Amino acid sequence: MTTVTSTKAAPAPDLSRIDPALANGAAWINGRIVPVGEASIPILDWGFTRSDVTYDVVHVWKNAFFRLDDHLDRFAASMKGLRMSLDLDRAAIAGILEEIVARAGLSASYVAMVCTRGNPAPGLPRHPASCVNRFYAFALPWVWVIPPDVQERGTHVIVAKTPRIPTECVDPTIKNYHWGDLTRALFEASDAGADNAILLDHEGFVTEGPGFNVFAIVDGTVVSPDRGALEGITRRSVLEICTELGIPNRIGPLSRADLDRADEVFFATTAGGVMPVSRVDGRIYTNDRPGPVSVRLKDRYWAKHDEGWHVTPIDYARYARPLGS
Repeated sequence: MTTVTSTKAAPAPDLSRIDPALANGAAWINGRIVPVGEASIPILDWGFTRSDVTYDVVHVWKNAFFRLDDHLDRFAASMKGLRMSLDLDRAAIAGILEEIVARAGLSASYVAMVCTRGNPAPGLPRHPASCVNRFYAFALPWVWVIPPDVQERGTHVIVAKTPRIPTECVDPTIKNYHWGDLTRALFEASDAGADNAILLDHEGFVTEGPGFNVFAIVDGTVVSPDRGALEGITRRSVLEICTELGIPNRIGPLSRADLDRADEVFFATTAGGVMPVSRVDGRIYTNDRPGPVSVRLKDRYWAKHDEGWHVTPIDYARYARPLGS
């Protein structure tokens, strides 16, 4: 697969040549592609018993991956950071991701690559160095972190009382399944009648939300937190678009007080793009609607997909079932 920049749309899958058993998603498990609902991992895998796992998620939009190379880079860096390794090279991983999307016939998809610690073989010490790391992947029909109707009116969020896990304990720049703090924050939000939550660190600075980066427009500058947050690929895209449009931007400290005085707040994630916020802890922004800068960035983000920015087309025909099968 090759990343290209083109205004020509990638060819759509021929759904008549797609295995209907994979229509709800496909998974790659131990060299086999199975319906995602039938996928399983060994119960003794430390990815399950200890959350000793890293992963990355790339999205497919209009028949093409977006920023696949960047997601593969981050996945490799995350594995290195956790002292994991696989017997699959980068090209093999990319090929698996393409195949599960193509075999499922997904034009818009949420695609995960996962590396677990595995578990020690019988007789070996119960130590992470004795484990054989395992690779899994799955592709689902498109998933929105925040539903489109909520994005349309602007997301209502709270600042959670639950603090973000300290970076000294869990490195937030490595994607992981340590969601205890994020899950508690989501329950706080639902209890308060809000859609979602923002988490602060122990010093009161903004970090991130459950599955998304946070941005605030403060004194005319788009600011995203410099601590306690994943170095998001979509965040990178947003900052690049800001530069393209001449909007000042930076990664830096963002305090709770900055949220209160911000002109706009918005989120960004692979599974949703740019997602405007209209309320934080009851404070109303831009007449309780998505702000003009947030909307401009959102529109430009999706327009650039159509222009072929960082696009890797999927070869559906390569994996199609023979006619009449």
